[in-house]
Amino acid sequence: MREQGTGHPSILRFLGAAGTVTGSRFLLTGGGRRVLIDCGLFQGLKELRLRNWERFAADPKSLDAIVITHAHLDHSGYLPSIVRDGYRGRIHATASTVDLCRILLPDSGHLQEEEAEYANHAGYSKHAPALPLYTEEDALRTQQYFTPAQFAERVEVANRIHATFRSAGHILGSASILLETPSRRLLFSGDLGRPSHPLMRPPAPLPEAEIVAVESTYGDRIHEDQKSLDAFAESIAQTAARGGVIVIPSFAVDRTEVLLFHLRAMIQSGRIPGLPIYVDSPMALAALKLYKRAILSGGAEIRPEVAGRPEVLDPGLTSEVTSRDESIALNGLDGPMIIISASGMATGGRVLHHLSRRLPDARNAVILVGYQAEGTRGRALLEGASSVKMLGRYVPVRAQVVNVPAFSVHADRAEILAWLATAPRRPELAFIVHGDPAAAQSLCAAVRKELGWNAVVPRHLEQVRID
Repeated sequence: MREQGTGHPSILRFLGAAGTVTGSRFLLTGGGRRVLIDCGLFQGLKELRLRNWERFAADPKSLDAIVITHAHLDHSGYLPSIVRDGYRGRIHATASTVDLCRILLPDSGHLQEEEAEYANHAGYSKHAPALPLYTEEDALRTQQYFTPAQFAERVEVANRIHATFRSAGHILGSASILLETPSRRLLFSGDLGRPSHPLMRPPAPLPEAEIVAVESTYGDRIHEDQKSLDAFAESIAQTAARGGVIVIPSFAVDRTEVLLFHLRAMIQSGRIPGLPIYVDSPMALAALKLYKRAILSGGAEIRPEVAGRPEVLDPGLTSEVTSRDESIALNGLDGPMIIISASGMATGGRVLHHLSRRLPDARNAVILVGYQAEGTRGRALLEGASSVKMLGRYVPVRAQVVNVPAFSVHADRAEILAWLATAPRRPELAFIVHGDPAAAQSLCAAVRKELGWNAVVPRHLEQVRID
């Protein structure tokens, strides 16, 4: 069947997040229209990161619209590149996603410029000279194309193509997006949050849709929350007792807020001592202000039990580290103390300097609090590396490394299946995306067996007729 009223079939093309977690980019074409769902960066393995430098699979000038599920860089971080290369349409996202992108994207460009400058100065770049993927100025120019939407608002993003943003409960502003063409309804989950998220309401149930694309980051495992939180508290208490420093590589958006929430609860209950806490990430601090504002106003995404109570994100003894000099000064301080710094997978940012300084000392601890993609330093630490290369040098790993998956704000296998089961009607087809191969295949098998759905794991750059 062709799209009603046109001679064009509808095609969904998987330009990213197929067979891997990152690089979310899905291109819907039909009726002479092109809509890009998400525009993210590939992260992790070098072979994946190199995709960021490849020519985009579609001429940016040919796109009618872009819709973004949420602000994390693997969903939004390629926007400055596509705008620099000629895209001049609207970028549709929820109001909070727009606010967060205004923070994250310029920071991403600035960080890339810094890393290129450092590589050239240190002389370890393989390129002459090393260049950023895009600049802070590129990111600032992108902001003029954002168009904020409200949850449950049905927006015409292109001729006869409508988008409705439904709360995904993952981070502030995160949405699952229902795209309606004249012949099909497609639901893109984005990243799904957890029903147990301490700040965000659970994801909204599925609407009726013929096509569903669902994430599978943790599609092959179940989060053990209590065990993880116990390990978190125990590691902090033990490290503090030996006078060490706890370094927590943290995603700047949401993960820092969840950490502060749990640190406050654990300090108040006496599970851990009241230690100095340094939040060393200007981006995380800017996002923290947005979260406090949303909590104070009691927005639709916020759990009612924390609405109007921004103090739930203040553990006490918390210092905001804004300048580079203040960040450098932390490396001259002795423990016990806690440093929360970006990036969450230790792929870049200020946390590299803290890891370089603290990893060689067995008194210290590094606590990993989220998904660690293949090829990242975080993944290397998770898998027990004896040394990790950063800032041009190999750094020995003698500090304790603790994995705390309970802090992940990605739904696990059971939670994804429970969310899918809220569909009012069985879809014609489910695409399992946003997962490493093992996780995606495992969830795919479960969707077929437990829900009786037709489900597939698409290949990178695969295109499928969906009309």
